[in-house]
Order: sequence, then structure tokens, then C-alpha cells
Amino acid sequence: MSAWLLEPTSWNWMLAGVVLMAIEAISPGFFFLWMGVAALLIGLVLTVLPNMDWSYQIMLFALLSVGSIVAWRRRLRRHPTQSADPLLNRRGHQYVGRVFTLDTPAVNGHGKIRVDDSTWKVVVEQDCPAGTRLRIVGVDGVMLKGAVERAVKEGDD
Repeated sequence: MSAWLLEPTSWNWMLAGVVLMAIEAISPGFFFLWMGVAALLIGLVLTVLPNMDWSYQIMLFALLSVGSIVAWRRRLRRHPTQSADPLLNRRGHQYVGRVFTLDTPAVNGHGKIRVDDSTWKVVVEQDCPAGTRLRIVGVDGVMLKGAVERAVKEGDD
């Protein structure tokens, strides 16, 4: 095996940093990104201090990796990402407050409603016949929680 592969020079660390960042592009989560940044920083340090012992390089890489990941998570906790549509990928939560018609009778508290082009399971407190209007009051995993919508008669307030 070539000696240059075993010796962690600045170019090897920079290559490792690029590879780690490429892995981040495939598997998101901001974990490999910060390890890649740490590897690039080690490569830069080695351009200034080319005779640094490999054990110090590994220790500095570990410290920079863990430190940058912890710092990023703290920053994200203090300043969460704001979204114009926070319910965008939470489809069931988008239906809370809306009223739908029960497609199949609710038996033992479980029924089904049709929402646009999909069918959703709904949990209700009592058994209901098909055609009952339900207001969605919550979400439990992939099931919606519904409450029977009280019919408003003329003259009622």
C-alpha cells in the first residue's frame, strides 16, 4: 500500500471532508456536514503545521466534530427554523377544525371519511351512522380524531 494513503496529510483530510459532505447530501440530518467541516479544518491546520502528530490530528478532529455538532444543535434549539407553512408535511394536522361526512358507519368508535382523493380512518367517541358530520379535533398518528358536529336548527343560538 502506498505511504501517502497511510499518512494523514492536509490533502487527505480535505478529501475526507469533501467525501463526508457528499454523504450528507445523500443522507440529510446535518451530522456528516459538521464532520466534513471538521475534516476540512484539520486539513487547513495541517497546511500551517505539517508535522502535527497523527494522534493529535485524530483528537482534534473528534473534538471539532463533536463540538460543531453540539453547537449546531444548541443554536437550532434556541433559534428554530421558521416556516411559512408549518403544517406543510403534517397532512393530518391540516384537517383539524374542518368538518367531513362519515363515509362508513363508525363501529366501536372507528369509521372512515373521504378527504379529497384519500380515505382516512377516524376515531369518534360513539358509534355513528354513515353520513354523520364530524369535526376533526385532533390527530393520533395516522388516524384523525373526530367529534360529532351538532346540527344547528333554526331558532337555536
